[in-house]
Amino acid sequence: MTARSCLSIILAAGEGTRMKSASPKVLHKIAGLPMVAHVANAAKAAGAGDLALVVGFGAEQMREAAASFAPGTETFVQEERLGTAHAVLAARKAIARGYDDILVLFGDTPLLEADSLSAARTKLGEGAAVVVIGFRPPDPSGYGRLIEKNGKLVAIREDKDCSDEERKIGFCNAGIMAISGAHALKLLDAVGNKNAKSEYYLTDIVEIADAAGLAVVATEASFESVLGINNRAELAEAEAIWQKRKRREMMLSGVTMIAPETVFFSHDTEIGAETIIEPSVFFGPGVKVASNAKIHAFSHIEGALIGPSADVGPFARLRPGADLREKAKVGNFCEVKKATIEAGAKVNHLTYIGDARVGQGANIGAGTITCNYDGYSKFFTDIGPGAFIGSNSSLVAPITIGERAYVASGSVITEDVPADALAFGRARQKTLPDKARELRERRANAAKK
Repeated sequence: MTARSCLSIILAAGEGTRMKSASPKVLHKIAGLPMVAHVANAAKAAGAGDLALVVGFGAEQMREAAASFAPGTETFVQEERLGTAHAVLAARKAIARGYDDILVLFGDTPLLEADSLSAARTKLGEGAAVVVIGFRPPDPSGYGRLIEKNGKLVAIREDKDCSDEERKIGFCNAGIMAISGAHALKLLDAVGNKNAKSEYYLTDIVEIADAAGLAVVATEASFESVLGINNRAELAEAEAIWQKRKRREMMLSGVTMIAPETVFFSHDTEIGAETIIEPSVFFGPGVKVASNAKIHAFSHIEGALIGPSADVGPFARLRPGADLREKAKVGNFCEVKKATIEAGAKVNHLTYIGDARVGQGANIGAGTITCNYDGYSKFFTDIGPGAFIGSNSSLVAPITIGERAYVASGSVITEDVPADALAFGRARQKTLPDKARELRERRANAAKK
């Protein structure tokens, strides 16, 4: 199919009022990526060289979003919503350039698979003028039926217009089409609006093409892949389907998940083979995990790199910019942000490391904090290889802890510590005999008054 030029037109002009949202419906996210971006990715995977986005409500938001997930996408505004054929013709300028294939897609079908689009394009390459993608729902009631005769598609009949015999047909219209570029504008311009709603329906081109002696066929996609999303409940259902697909893909590629139904991935999560993921782990956007890592339960990871044989959690939070190198350890109730934890370094428990480097083999004691923010600016903490930071220490950035240096527990360190030095930054202990009893008696007497 790569030899054939292709334009994918994604219809995304609807307001999506049932979402109860101020944002366009198709910008709501599945696995951290807008629905419409999932559709664009499927089109690109099927060889669609160019993308056209037909927008309406929230047009400027749509343009900004498209620039991030599909740079170079053309946008066309459908000023009036007069039906699906009218929406496609909003991209007339792009269609007129003369592509071999035109794909018409919907921005609210985020589970669409590239294989379904490739199959439709293959039919165009074999001589079809129009290819309609159909599916077989568990209950076809309410869906338009695909009426076939001798292997050809002759009509799409709306449920309310079907005869009793036609209602028995289980093959239904998904709305997605592939149209030969040589015939596209002629077919679309022939669509009329003599119907109850006075709208221009894309489905009419099936009968128009058939009447003109052009080949019209149907291909089949899975029920899940063409699900349209209209409200937040359906959005959650689509998220569940996407996650189930991704978990299976991960496990088949060599990732172990103890309770896969409790693990959630982002659209771009990458995990190497032999990694083990315990229950209740969440991966936000921008996470890459190398092989043989272990992610313990209840960890939240976003924008982080996790190196080979690294160990994370349980109850760890890795924020954007966290970079764990080989065999690094970030343990329970630790948070790491914009910091490199070098090979073999350990941040075991109850610690915050932000805007920092923890050198190779260094050990960070429980309760350590890098004090990186003064209310106005962020500052860097550099902890050298082999350094030992005692428990409950505060490192006030900007600061450098030298190679193999030792910071005593309970210290507040405000000055650089040279290599191999021992640093104390705490007040001298003072013990007052019997003072505790005196203090208790005084407070008890005061409470009686």
